[in-house]
Amino acid sequence: MLRGLAVTLAVWALGFAVLRLTIAGPELCEPPPPTAVEASISAAATWLSAHQSADGRFLYEYDRDARAASPEYNEVRHAGVTMSLYQLAAAGKPDYLDTAERGLDRMLGRLLRRDGWAAIREDDGTAKLGSTALLVAALVFRREATGDLRYDPLLAELGRFLLAMQEPNGRMLAYWSPALGGPIPDLTSRYYTGEAFWALTLLARTFPHEREWLDGARRVARYLAEERDEAEELEFAPWPDQWAAYGFAELARLAPLSESEVAYLRSLAERFGMLVRFDAQRGEDDVSTLFRGEGARGAGLGTWVEGLGALWRAASVETRLADLRPAISERALCGAGLLVARQTAAEEAEGDARAVGAWFRSGVTRMDDQQHALSALLAVLEILTEAEPQE
Repeated sequence: MLRGLAVTLAVWALGFAVLRLTIAGPELCEPPPPTAVEASISAAATWLSAHQSADGRFLYEYDRDARAASPEYNEVRHAGVTMSLYQLAAAGKPDYLDTAERGLDRMLGRLLRRDGWAAIREDDGTAKLGSTALLVAALVFRREATGDLRYDPLLAELGRFLLAMQEPNGRMLAYWSPALGGPIPDLTSRYYTGEAFWALTLLARTFPHEREWLDGARRVARYLAEERDEAEELEFAPWPDQWAAYGFAELARLAPLSESEVAYLRSLAERFGMLVRFDAQRGEDDVSTLFRGEGARGAGLGTWVEGLGALWRAASVETRLADLRPAISERALCGAGLLVARQTAAEEAEGDARAVGAWFRSGVTRMDDQQHALSALLAVLEILTEAEPQE
C-alpha cells in the first residue's frame, strides 16, 4: 500500500513539475515605468538611425557572434521601419525625423506608376502590396508629425493601388506582376492583407470626404473577421495579426463594427494575451529553455504587444469591447516589461556598437526587431500615460 502511495505521489509530483515547466509556470515580467519605456524607445530608434546608410537603407540583419551584417534586404521591412520612425515623430518625438526622411527618399525613388496608381517597385519589377501599404502609413504619420501636405496626391495614388489589389469579397492579392499587367491571381500574404486594411483606414481617417477608402476598408474588415483564416488556411485561428488590430482601432472610430468584427477582435485579444503569457513564463535556465524554447524575438513579442495596444484603443471607443480593457492593459504591460528587460544595454554589448539597443535571438537581430519593439513600446506608453494619476 505504501509503495502504491509513493508511486502515486511521484506521478503527481512529476505531473506538477511538467505543468510548471509548460502551461502553468509563473510569469516573469514586471510592468515597466514610463521612464524605462521611453529610454528603450530611444535606444531602439538610435540603433536604426546609427546604422542607416547614406542611400537610406537600414542595417538589415546582424549576427553579434560573428560580428557580421547580412547583405540581404527587404523593401517591405524597410517601409515598416520608416513607418515606425514617423509614428514616433507623430507621437511627439521628432528627433529621428531625418532618419525617416532618408528612408522615405529611398521608397520615393522606387515608385512604379500605372493607370493612375503608384506602388513601390521591387528589383524585378513586381510590386508587393505590403510595402505600398506601409508607405501609406508612413506618409500619414509624416503628415501628422510635420503638417506637410505635399504628399497628399501621392497618398491617393498609393490608395488606388491598394484598391486595385482588392477582390470584391475584400480579399487582398499580394503581388502585382509586370508580366501579367495586374495582380497575380490567388496569391495572398498573411501579413499584407492586414497592412492594406490599416492603410485604407488611415486614408479614410485622413480624407473623410473620399468615400472609396472607407468602403474598401469595410470590405477587408468583413473578410478578415469572417473568411480570411479559413479561406487562406491559416492555422490556429485567429492569426495573430497586429496589422488587422491597428486597422480595427481606426475603423472603430469611423464606423460601427459588426457583431462578427467584434467577436473577431475579442478572439484576437485572447490570442495575443495567450502568446504573451506563454512567453512570460519562460525562464532563463537550461531546463526552461529545453521545455519552452528561447524567448520570442523582438519582432514577434513586439507585434503581440502592438496588437494589444491597438485593441486597447479599439476598446476605448467600442463599448462591446470595454470589458476587455483591464486585461488587455495588463497583458500589454507584461509584454513591455519583457521587451525592456531583453533589450541589449551598453554594458551588455561588450564594446559592440551594433548590439546596443537591439533585441537578439540566437545571437541575431534584424531591423524589424527594433521596429516592432519600438512601435509596441509607443503603444504601451499611451496606456501608461492614461494610467498616471491626474493632479
